[in-house]
Order: sequence, then C-alpha cells, then structure tokens
Amino acid sequence: MHIEAFYNYCLELPGTTEDFPFDGSTLVFKVMGKMYALTDVDSFESINLKCDPVRALELRSAYEEITPGYHMNKKHWNTVNTHGSISDELIFELILHSYQLVVQNLPKGLREELKSS
Repeated sequence: MHIEAFYNYCLELPGTTEDFPFDGSTLVFKVMGKMYALTDVDSFESINLKCDPVRALELRSAYEEITPGYHMNKKHWNTVNTHGSISDELIFELILHSYQLVVQNLPKGLREELKSS
C-alpha cells in the first residue's frame, strides 16, 4: 500500500481529522477527537489500527503481517505491515473496522453530531 492511498482513504471517512500529537513523523487520524489509525510518515512500514479483541486474535493467527499493536493496548490494537502480502482491500477493510469501532463507542451526542455533519 502507498501512503497516499492510506491518507486519502482515512480523510474520506466522515469526521476524520489528522494530527501529529506525538512527534513530527507519527501521523494520527481521529474521528471526533478519538484515534483510529496511526503511522510513521517517514517510513510507512506499518499502520496501528483499533480492532475488536476477538477479531484481532483471529487476524494475528491468519496473517504474519498483523501483530499486537506496537506501543498500544495489545488487546485492542493491531499493527499491520504495509509492505507485506496483505492486500490493500483488506487494509482498507481494517481501517474502516477501526473507524467504526471508535464511532460506535462515542457518546450519543458525538455520534449524532457526526451524522449531521
């Protein structure tokens, strides 16, 4: 996957903002202020994505390129290698899954605000 495809896909998701809250190279995508994806823009070797804990374990068993989230809560985050054999389609699916997990856990008021934007 190319970083431009990742970047453009994330920005197409409603309510998404981008930020560099940690340093000058760690790009974070948020929905309504909550993180759902992050990557190092200098190397773009991997993406950290939120994931349902059961699905996270299944994905890690099925794909060598998916590991417990680097510097994240290992139960809820996966690190996905962007230069491995995982298809762009699956990576896009995992980005959307991460986004949807965050949205479903937002307070009702923020979910309503997101729907109306």
